[in-house]
Amino acid sequence: MTPENVQADEINEPSPAVVYRTGICPKNVSTHATCPGGVAASDVLIGDALTGDALKNKVVAFKFGGSSLLGADRMLHAAGIVRSSTQSCSVVVVVSAMKGVTDRLLAVGSALENGKFAVAREEADGVVNVHLSVLRDLQLEEADELRVRREMQSLCRDLLHDVNNYSRPLAGTAELLDRLASYGERLSARLFAAALEKSDVAAVPVSSSDFVRTCETFRDARPDLLETRQRGRDVLLPLLEESLVPVVTGFIGATPDGRITTLGRNSSDFSGALVAHVVDADELVIWTDVDGIFTANPRDNQEARLLHELSYDDAHALAKSGAKVLHASVLPLAAETEMVVWVRNTFNPAGRGTRIGPHADLTSSSQDGGRA
Repeated sequence: MTPENVQADEINEPSPAVVYRTGICPKNVSTHATCPGGVAASDVLIGDALTGDALKNKVVAFKFGGSSLLGADRMLHAAGIVRSSTQSCSVVVVVSAMKGVTDRLLAVGSALENGKFAVAREEADGVVNVHLSVLRDLQLEEADELRVRREMQSLCRDLLHDVNNYSRPLAGTAELLDRLASYGERLSARLFAAALEKSDVAAVPVSSSDFVRTCETFRDARPDLLETRQRGRDVLLPLLEESLVPVVTGFIGATPDGRITTLGRNSSDFSGALVAHVVDADELVIWTDVDGIFTANPRDNQEARLLHELSYDDAHALAKSGAKVLHASVLPLAAETEMVVWVRNTFNPAGRGTRIGPHADLTSSSQDGGRA
């Protein structure tokens, strides 16, 4: 399989949201905020420190959430984080749809189900216009913008075709909703690849449906890990070997006969872990709009502390106590290869964030933060 043939509203600064949902602090968890020694605050922290050949051979998977990609300015900011990393590391990126887009696409499906065809077409047109507006705001070179615009318009025509042809529906509502929802990630990947290219990073968008093989449980499909890994390596490793950054769609896969599926709402973290597993990434960095994982909601509890270190067991205990730490499938997949997972803030890239690994590394506050 090959990569896909492609190379709004005013954006406000993110609120100081947090990942939490628990008031307990696991044993032996570091909560102090320390910037690694010798690291300038303006630098982007990449993860566990490595030097020499080990750093050059490092593979890092970045997953950017929808709030990190909401509009051209944020996309270019995220692209700068990737660019900093590609100086020394191989990077593969997994992207969500822009914030709010998946809900709009599902609203299109709901309108179609209820026979509100004009409403569905209007909402679909709105989704198209939002993405084309972001493309304009990226201010690409004329030739690049024309190329990317043609590619995006082709995808937008597919979306509008699906909407206009609902009189001949797909085999079931769930299948239709998955197909409609997939356009958010597919459009986001094209835009973010363009943002990377504008930032002098060679990138190519890749549809995860080309290699993520799933069951036929639409809207909550489970991937076949073995086949996904085999197919994914055929797609992604050649790109990394050519020093390209694959920009992979999160959230979506496909059945063996090629029908689009999704891995369920809020599954983009799982998609990041899945792609990281495929390429044998040393680390997975989940870039979001929070500084990491807290002991409690700091808006409600002045004593809430940012947790800098968690073992897989710590994170699992937090999840069992009610914390929404990560998608439930992320940690088991990471533990299989002892891959380190970070939760980091796109809008505070110098911040250390939360590190989750085989064990809580209490010495890492002075060792972590290797630069790419």
